Amino acid sequence: MAALAVVRDLREYRDPVSAEELERFETDVLAGFVLARASAGLTDGTIRGDVGHLEQVRTWFGRPLWDMEPADADAYFGRVLRGSPSGTRLARSQALSTYFLFVELRHKVEIHRMTGRVVECPIDEMNRPRGSKDAQLRIPPTAPEVGRLFTGWGGELATCRKFAPTARNYTAAKLMSQVGLRVSEACGLDLDDIKWHLGRFGKLHVRLGKGARGSGPRERMVPLINGADRTLRWFIEDVWGQFDDDHTRPGTPLFPSERKNTDGSSRRVGDDALRNGLAAAVVAHLPGWEEKLTPHVLRHFCASELYTGGLDLIAIQEVLGHSWIATTMRYVNPRELHQAGEELQVAWSMREVERVRRVYGLAA
Repeated sequence: MAALAVVRDLREYRDPVSAEELERFETDVLAGFVLARASAGLTDGTIRGDVGHLEQVRTWFGRPLWDMEPADADAYFGRVLRGSPSGTRLARSQALSTYFLFVELRHKVEIHRMTGRVVECPIDEMNRPRGSKDAQLRIPPTAPEVGRLFTGWGGELATCRKFAPTARNYTAAKLMSQVGLRVSEACGLDLDDIKWHLGRFGKLHVRLGKGARGSGPRERMVPLINGADRTLRWFIEDVWGQFDDDHTRPGTPLFPSERKNTDGSSRRVGDDALRNGLAAAVVAHLPGWEEKLTPHVLRHFCASELYTGGLDLIAIQEVLGHSWIATTMRYVNPRELHQAGEELQVAWSMREVERVRRVYGLAA
């Protein structure tokens, strides 16, 4: 008969190591967490965001995070972050849960040997922040309102002090409303990303599309529908040359900045310039939407217009670059529902999602 193995209680006391050793180990654990998340394919921005959340909690706690217990998480999320936006609470909770999952998988035994502590995540079903970061429904302006914005903005081009930057901001915003570009995607476009030979109208190769769950750039081809082809041809033929005189240079940005590189070529425009340009145009030509009409709301407007124009939901999902059809449904708001209450819009969205799943045989 085989002898029974001696089972040692993991909770037995161990002499702690020095503070210096513990500090070095904590730093090594965080570095390992960063490397593991990078190897999983997450973008640098996503990883930096998670580390930033962890540092905020660590500063408040004053000790290594693996010492946290549910009561500590109760105090942090129930008092310190009580009045914070739900998105902040959710993101911080998720970063903390992911960190503890890493520590439990990779360093649980090692931490016990060094400190006598058994690592357990302090976030549980009782204190986990509730809600959804992206549940908010954004109702865009109507087509006449957006038309009034761009009509006024276009008329301004004839008399504005800086024609080229104003025309650049106008064109980028127009593309957001026509084909649903994100502002970061517009900033990352090159001249070579316009594929005039593809399809009836030409297509945009969006190389820096947002990936699902921070998984990195997700490329897509966007057809230049809704007049986007005419918008781009006008910009390239009449405006672009005022920024740069070499359209053959590799990596030449579609939307240049007024600032130059050391070789004399134009830098790439930043998203702040495009956001500020749109905000100023809204104040001047659509004041009722001041501080409400952002690049992202123009993306919602595009989705709604495509849907009411008869475009299939799956096609809209491809145009916008969404990973999930349910995300697309939060962008689409039929015109007859624009003045309806939020509860009605949510009910319609969920009903439409179920209909699409049945039609296309998608899993629930």
